Amino acid sequence: MDDKTTRLVEQLKRNPAMLRALMQSQDGQTLMQMLTQGDQGAALQRAVQSAARGRPEEMVKMVNQVMQSPGGADLVERINKAVQK
Repeated sequence: MDDKTTRLVEQLKRNPAMLRALMQSQDGQTLMQMLTQGDQGAALQRAVQSAARGRPEEMVKMVNQVMQSPGGADLVERINKAVQK
C-alpha cells in the first residue's frame, strides 16, 4: 500500500463520521462493490478481521488488487481527494 493510501486509512480510522460519509458516497459504494465482487464479501470480512488482529496483509493485498484493476487507481485517487476536503 502506498503512503497516500496508508494516510487515508489512518484518517478514516480517526474520523468515523468521515468513514460513514465515504461509504454512503457513490465512490464508496463502487469501492465496496470492487472489494466484495465474486464472493459476496467473504474475503473482505476475513481481511478486516485479520487487520483488526494486527495482520493487515490480506487487506493490503485487496487494496493493491483494486489499485491495479481498470479504474481502481482513479477511484482511490478520487476518494483520497474527497477525504482531504
